[in-house]
Amino acid sequence: MPRRHIRVTGAPEAPLRAALAALRAELGVPESFPPAVLAEADRAAASPALPEFDATDIPFFTIDPPASTDLDQALHLSRQGTGYRVRYAIADVAAFVAPGGALDAEAHRRVNTLYFPDERVPLHPLPLSEGAASLLPDQVRPAALWTIDLDADGRTLAADVRRALVRSRAKLDYEGVQKQIDDGTAEEPLALLKTVGQLREQLEVERGGISLNVPEQEIVEHDHTYEPTYRAPLPADSWNAQISLLTGMTAADLMLSYGTGVLRTLPAAPDGAVGRLRRTAHALHIDWPHHVSYAALIRSLDPHQPHHAAFLQECTTLLRGAGYTVFRDGKLPDITTHAAVAAPYAHCTAPLRRLADRYASELCLAAAADQAPPGWVLAALDALPTEMRDGSRRAGAVERACVDIVEAALLKDRVGDLFDGCVVDVEEHQPTLGTVQLESPAVIGRIEGDRLPLGERLRVRLTQADPATAKVRFAPA
Repeated sequence: MPRRHIRVTGAPEAPLRAALAALRAELGVPESFPPAVLAEADRAAASPALPEFDATDIPFFTIDPPASTDLDQALHLSRQGTGYRVRYAIADVAAFVAPGGALDAEAHRRVNTLYFPDERVPLHPLPLSEGAASLLPDQVRPAALWTIDLDADGRTLAADVRRALVRSRAKLDYEGVQKQIDDGTAEEPLALLKTVGQLREQLEVERGGISLNVPEQEIVEHDHTYEPTYRAPLPADSWNAQISLLTGMTAADLMLSYGTGVLRTLPAAPDGAVGRLRRTAHALHIDWPHHVSYAALIRSLDPHQPHHAAFLQECTTLLRGAGYTVFRDGKLPDITTHAAVAAPYAHCTAPLRRLADRYASELCLAAAADQAPPGWVLAALDALPTEMRDGSRRAGAVERACVDIVEAALLKDRVGDLFDGCVVDVEEHQPTLGTVQLESPAVIGRIEGDRLPLGERLRVRLTQADPATAKVRFAPA
């Protein structure tokens, strides 16, 4: 689920945070978990179903933002002959969530963790998501342990997944990982992240896949005004993401061979969506020759440059047609691939934050053991795409509303000011309404006026910017 990474600071009573609180109330976002769910979570945290296989001797580590405590994945890399062995431990949520119980029902209501700029609303209660189920350092945890062997070029040779007890040795963050790798102080399991990550990036280029290194936008309050800053992804972000992609692709192949599964699919983007992106590139002074493919353009961009960063954020619009596709009993679906991955792919690496991953993990465990899927998985499978679709729509509504609120807060003291922009979209049946992309600051808003020049630069005047209503409006100057 692509999302813009936006964080805000400030007191809860600050106008921006007050608007975000009002948004949560408007969308009916739950403020807390019901008592029965919390009680079940406490019981599950105290006595999870533990596997017999012990892999606690493997020195796993996690890589996450510094403040994260809901740790879904732990990693260990090693050399294996002329190639490499990837061990990837995924939090075993099914060890804590009993099918049909209060926890399970609440997870099906929430579907995924919701991210707001000032807080997040978790899928599972904190005693699980940030406690007993999280792969925190120096704690023994149940996990679905993937072992994926790669050849010298990073191609998959063999794969297996089984339940295991694991123990992470270190909680690392991206900047620290990047520094250790760059200055040569990383031990081999971490140093190999660059080696394997770059090999997988090369294979991504070869198959025509696309990874969007979307920068994190932070809006910081200073004396009742807001200033945007960006954190561009580090190479370590991409290398780590490649391990997750590898696991998701391996899971998809395993389920396809098994004949029953749930895939994350995405059809090719329609021409109209790509055309809109071309107009956005024009607005941001990004050269996109017609002979250059979308994938090649993405790889040429530098997320440290604000205009490139804004364009990468807009590129996430091409991913909004993604969905979940269920199949069973060997009857494969018409679409099995994810256009951005350029291969079959499954969500299975974030079960603390996404409902579908628990089911994909169970199907992969059954496939690897050559056993029938659990009955509770099969019973829930057909409804899962609709649940995930509705949950994704809700998350998308949160994302769009949060962006609108933050941009309105950014511009609230500049009503009447002039800006340079480009009309990137005009409504087909109402040509006086459209969308304008500003050059600086890099925000998007609605514009109303006669004869809007689609794809052309123009001066615009800000007519409305209200964080309370999340509206930003422009008119031709």
